[in-house]
Formats: sequence, C-alpha cells, structure tokens
Amino acid sequence: MSDVQSNGSHPYLTLKLAQQLFCKPPSELEPPERARVDDVAARQLVIERRILATPEAAQVVLPGSFIEQAFSEIRNRYPSEEKFLADLESTGMDAAGLLKAIERDLKFDAVLDRVASRVDDVSETDIEIFYLIHRERFHRPENRTLRHILVTINEQLEGSERLPARRKINGIRKRLLKAPERFVEQALKHSECPTALNGGLLGALRKGQLYQELEPHGFALDAGELSEVVESPVGFHILHCIAIEEASVLPLSTVSDKIREHLMASRRSAVQKVWIAGLFNKNPRREYSSSMPTPSRRGTVCGSHVIAR
Repeated sequence: MSDVQSNGSHPYLTLKLAQQLFCKPPSELEPPERARVDDVAARQLVIERRILATPEAAQVVLPGSFIEQAFSEIRNRYPSEEKFLADLESTGMDAAGLLKAIERDLKFDAVLDRVASRVDDVSETDIEIFYLIHRERFHRPENRTLRHILVTINEQLEGSERLPARRKINGIRKRLLKAPERFVEQALKHSECPTALNGGLLGALRKGQLYQELEPHGFALDAGELSEVVESPVGFHILHCIAIEEASVLPLSTVSDKIREHLMASRRSAVQKVWIAGLFNKNPRREYSSSMPTPSRRGTVCGSHVIAR
C-alpha cells in the first residue's frame, strides 16, 4: 500500500497532524478540523517531496534496524495488536505502509539535520549580547512563601455562619499572636482548606496568584509576620509569611546554557527555512510560504492515540 494515496492524501501526515492540532484520531475530526488538517498536510507534502528529491536526501542512508526500532516504539504505545492494526486501517495504512512512512520521516529528519549542521557555533559573545539586549526576559519577580488558615462561611450550616466563623478565626489568631510557632499545628487542626494537610502551606507565590482580597495583605507582611483576619469569597483567612525572595535578575551564569540552546535552535531553524525556500525559488508563492514553520517530523503522544515520531 502506498504511503501517498491516489487522491493525493497522505494517511501518515493526516494521522500525525490530527493529533498535533486537535488531539484526535482522523475519524473523530469535525469537518472544519478535517479541512484544516488536510490543508496543512497538503502543504507539508509538497515540501516533503521537494526535500526528499534533493542531493542531500540522496546521501542519507538509514539502517534498517533504526527503522524497525522506530516502528516498535510506535507499536508498543498501543495496548494490543488489534488496536494497533485497527488504528492503521482507519487511516488507510497497513504495517508495510507504516514502515515506508517511517523511513520517509526519518530521512526527512536526517536531511534537515544535515542542513542545520551548517550553522556556526554560538559564541560566548553571542550569549552575552543576547543577555544584555533581552535582560527583561531574565527578571525574576518578588515572591513570598506563605501559609494560611481558612475558616469558611456557610449560612446554611449551623456553627459556620458569618458570626461564629468570625469568632473562630479571631480565636485562632489570638492564640497565634502568643505562639506563632503553632501555625502549622493550628492549620492542621482548624483550617478548612486542603492545604491544612500541609500545615496551610500555599507555597512560593508571585503577585497575581492569590485572591485579590488577600494579595495586598500577603505582600505587605514581613518575614515571620502574621496578617490580620482577611475575608475572601471563600471565607476568613489568616496569612503567615515564612520567607521573602526579593525581585532580581537571573545572573548570566545561570542562564547561559539556555541562551545557547535558544540561539542554536533559532539558527538551525533559520538555515532550514532559507534552504527550503531556495528549493522553491522558481515559484515560491504558489508552493512555499516562508511564514510556514519548518516542518517537524517528530510527533507527540496525545491521549491514547499515537503520532508516529
């Protein structure tokens, strides 16, 4: 069975793109989703054919064991042989067609890797320049490590109405003012939030991650300080600030490797796009758009369905 059907469709690309774009097998796509998948598949197929006809592709030799290993990885993601074969059949492929499609995929990857290998290495100067130009990317906002105790308000539950709830939280705060080291104990005993199991720990928080009623209080506390009783939509709270990490800029030494990876990936992608565009220089508007991302043949797993490589 050919991996490209007589009507021009490509079952393997259709399968992968359905999962990449919509996390569905092709059989479950809605008509607009299927139209989108078919459009992207058609454009990628044009690029694939042109790339696999290049001298670079002719130089690529794939070991059979490599292809078999990729096939096995895909097969092993299915709970049974029956499910695997049924999924293949639903996309218009059989095992032989899948093997052929995998070989095309791996060759496609190898060609793009060969093209990308032409880029220059990223130097320390490149990294330093990027860091200085994009310094705002490495800003780390202030965060506070907070605990809280929550007493909820429920006018339909006796003993949890507003006044009893307020009396309860006031009593807890009075005890904590005398012995703040008892916060974890009091949270475990009295807090009506799931965080009670962890001593009321909310974790390290940035602004924007708390209820808007709580945030001004939480971010006004000094380390070790206890808040007043604060009301939010879920009830009454007492906040306890454990630690404060001031806003800072990450030093170059800690982000250097990530910058190098980012720059190298950008350069590789740029070289690949220029090379692909050059393959269509006779009529680039019709067959290739530089706004299209460089096609990637490495897929993902989405739910129980598999995108091969």
